[in-house]
Amino acid sequence: MTGSTNPRSNEPTLDPLVERGVVIVTFDTAQILDVTGPLEVFSSASRFLPAVRYRTQVVTTRGGQVCASCGLEFASSPIAEVAGRIDTLMVAGGADMDAAVADTELLAHVRRLAADARRVTSVCSGAFILAAAGLLEGRRATTHWAECGLLDDTYAGVTVDPDAIYVHDGNVWTSAGVTAGIDLALALVADDHGHQAAATVARQLVVYLHRSGGQAQFSALLAGQAADSEPVRDLLSWLRDHLADDLSVPALARRINLSERQFTRVFKAEVGATAADHVEAVRLESACRLLETTNRTIEQIAKTCGFGTPETMNRTFRRRLNTTPGDHRHHFRGAIPVVGLAPSTRDDLTLWHPT
Repeated sequence: MTGSTNPRSNEPTLDPLVERGVVIVTFDTAQILDVTGPLEVFSSASRFLPAVRYRTQVVTTRGGQVCASCGLEFASSPIAEVAGRIDTLMVAGGADMDAAVADTELLAHVRRLAADARRVTSVCSGAFILAAAGLLEGRRATTHWAECGLLDDTYAGVTVDPDAIYVHDGNVWTSAGVTAGIDLALALVADDHGHQAAATVARQLVVYLHRSGGQAQFSALLAGQAADSEPVRDLLSWLRDHLADDLSVPALARRINLSERQFTRVFKAEVGATAADHVEAVRLESACRLLETTNRTIEQIAKTCGFGTPETMNRTFRRRLNTTPGDHRHHFRGAIPVVGLAPSTRDDLTLWHPT
């Protein structure tokens, strides 16, 4: 990283107008968001931040038109034409990874560029290309949740983290599926230019700045959306707006007119977790979001999210996240001010937007 550290904010202070070359490697049947998500992050950083310049290039083995898995065609340059040292190598994922990992020419060029790159990264199943090129040997990595088992079985030298949004091991970063490429690119901007710079980009794109690399790919809210029956889905929707209410098994069972025994069985079958575990997970996610995006006190957040007391919330954070609410706020919010931002009507569970 070029530059120094601002002693007041402990954020990177980079030399003005340093241009950072980002090469995104892709192929036919690529997942288009694996390519365009990071491209938008780097493009927005260059447009909206005064001293930030990313020069991006999309490459394939042969160059020319590429057809993504969704049918959209886009242009690419031949990877062989990329010469000299690049800042960041990023490998996208896609539908036909068997063909991609069997492309020996592509793997050779990925190794060549990775040898001199400051950072080597992948989005989604792009991790398979890095692994096939030998770049993940002895490292921790992640990929799309549906492919983590295959990555683990195929490459014994890779330690696969199936729950992470992204994993940073040395100069290698790997991310989970599809939109996690946006999370990864924002993390790279923060790594280069500090949290405030990344926050500016996140606000422009109207996305969360922080979906922690240690958070599960499946949130409790997403898991709840898979419920089959309408009563359970309605209950889960109601629950997230009433976290400070009595959410015990008897209370929840009464709400959908089931016996406690029947409710316990149905809930576990539909949601994949006990009601108590799901409620705690949703309360925890809500608390994390409020810690990251508001100035509310720990006491206020504990009450709003249904923990009751800061001590109870603190014990839950330690048990489930191995941290404390204060440390979580310090790490994931940093020096980002919330002045000028207004919460939506459900600011604990939805995006914040500029006023």
